[in-house]
This record gives sequence, structure tokens and C-alpha cells, in this order.
Amino acid sequence: MASQHSELTEDRWSKFTLDQQILMIGNEMNRARKLLGSSDWASLRNCYERVLRLADLTIGVHETRGLRRELLRWRDLIAQLYITETPDLSRHNTAFRCLLRFTPVASQQIPLLFQTA
Repeated sequence: MASQHSELTEDRWSKFTLDQQILMIGNEMNRARKLLGSSDWASLRNCYERVLRLADLTIGVHETRGLRRELLRWRDLIAQLYITETPDLSRHNTAFRCLLRFTPVASQQIPLLFQTA
């Protein structure tokens, strides 16, 4: 099965700002979160594959060592979610919040996506 983002090149991805890149990865994380309540594990894994692909592209187009290091660490969290046999909403949400904290613009989405009652 071809990934939705398999045709996306680093050249094209580099034309987006870091804010846009993080928000697009966040969109895939949000899509995955919606699948966590279902039994559609195949679609959930596909979402995580797309997240990993976009993370790889982001890591590939940025030269700042600190950013790359932190993105690689974050990618490891997603890789763990991808291989786990039992999806975990809490771990997913923790990783999702962490992603959104990469940029001030993306951080603005946290209260909207993680409303506390």
C-alpha cells in the first residue's frame, strides 16, 4: 500500500515553514487519535506511518542540530506507538502535545485539542 505522502519530496516539504510542517504532522496525529476509539487498527497504523514519513521529511530538511535531535527523539515516541499491540490514548496524547510544543504557533492548538472539563 502506497503511503499518502510517499510522493512528497524533501524539496517540496522544505517550502513549508516549520510551523506548517508541525501542524501538518499534527493533523495526522489528530486523525490517528480519532481512530484510537475504534477497532480499525490498520487505519491507525497507516496514520502512524504517515506521521513517521512527515517526521522523517522534517528531520531531513532542517539543519539545526538541536531541532533535529528533538525531532528524532519525538519520532521514537511515534515508532513505539506504531509497534505497540495495544493502542494507548494517553501515550498518544502525550506525544501529540509534545509535538505541538515544537513551535509557538503549533502550541496555540493545545487548548483547542485538549480541552479540560
